[in-house]
Amino acid sequence: MDILSSRIILRPADYDRTLEFYRDGLELAIAREYPGGTVFYAGQALLEVAAHGRADSAPAGFAGAVWLQVRDVSIAATELTLRGIAIERPPLREPWGLLEMWLRDPDGVPIVLVEVPAEHPLRRDSRRPPD
Repeated sequence: MDILSSRIILRPADYDRTLEFYRDGLELAIAREYPGGTVFYAGQALLEVAAHGRADSAPAGFAGAVWLQVRDVSIAATELTLRGIAIERPPLREPWGLLEMWLRDPDGVPIVLVEVPAEHPLRRDSRRPPD
């Protein structure tokens, strides 16, 4: 199986409120708009907010989380607070070394904003040195 692309699709209860949250609150850039939704750039992924909502037969809740890496999580916390976005948990260093801050979108979808510190293994160059 070849995976050619991927995206996270949200089906919010209130499209306009959720669109405003991701567009204006988190300031995600719009990749494209179509009749019935908006697709945002979210780093190396796409996040789609569908305007048609959730079917009554769809599973309740959201079992995962939207993980967004930022350059500086403390600056992000200040910016979001100034925009009136509630922060569920302020930035903390996790046991695995990442700085994480938690918030939720208007439908309660968990969002983790992550800063990868300079000394973290994710920042190390894993290529072999040239001969």
